[in-house]
Amino acid sequence: MIGTESGPVRGAARWGHCAFLALLRHARSHSDDRWTNAMTNAMTNATTNATTTAIAFRHAETLDDLRACHPLMLQLRPQLTGFDAFAGIVERQSAQGYRLLMGCADDTPVALAGYRCLDNLIHGRFLYVDDLVTASSGRGRGIGDRTLAALRRIARDEGCARLVLDTALSNSLAQRFYFRSGLLARGLHFSMDLT
Repeated sequence: MIGTESGPVRGAARWGHCAFLALLRHARSHSDDRWTNAMTNAMTNATTNATTTAIAFRHAETLDDLRACHPLMLQLRPQLTGFDAFAGIVERQSAQGYRLLMGCADDTPVALAGYRCLDNLIHGRFLYVDDLVTASSGRGRGIGDRTLAALRRIARDEGCARLVLDTALSNSLAQRFYFRSGLLARGLHFSMDLT
C-alpha cells in the first residue's frame, strides 16, 4: 500500500523489473475480455461512492492489477482496445522507469497516473506524468485533486523539483483542472509524425 489521500505516499516501492516484465509477457498471452467487462461495471459502482470512501493509492504490480486498470485506461487511451496492446506498452515503458499508480475505492481503480522520474537540462530531476485519468463516472468529486496530491508526494520523495505533464490543446476541461491545481502552461509541446 502506498497510502491514502490523507496519508503520505512514501518510498514509492520499486518492483523487480525482470519479474514484472515476465508477468506482463504472461498476461499478453492470457487476455480475457470477461475480466475487462466485469472491472468496468465495478469501476462505475466504486466511483458512485468515491466521495465518501477513502481512495487508497498503490502501484500496479501484478497481472490482476493491470487487468483491473485496463478498463479505466481505455477512457484515456481508447486505441488500446485489447489487454495485450495495453500490457505490451506498459512492458516497454516499465523498462524505461514507467510506474502506474492506482487510486482505488473499494479495491476498484477510479484513478490512474502513469509516470516516470527523469532528469534533463530544462527541469533537472522531475516527475513526468504520461497518463492521468479519473473514471468518467467519478469526475467532479475530488478524485483528480487527490491523485495529483499523491503524485506530488511521490515526486518529492524521489527528489524531483518539478511535476510536468502534457495535454491536448483541445482538452479545455483538463486545462482548467490543471490551472486550478496550480500547474502552469510554460511552453508548447511540438511533435511530428514520422510514418
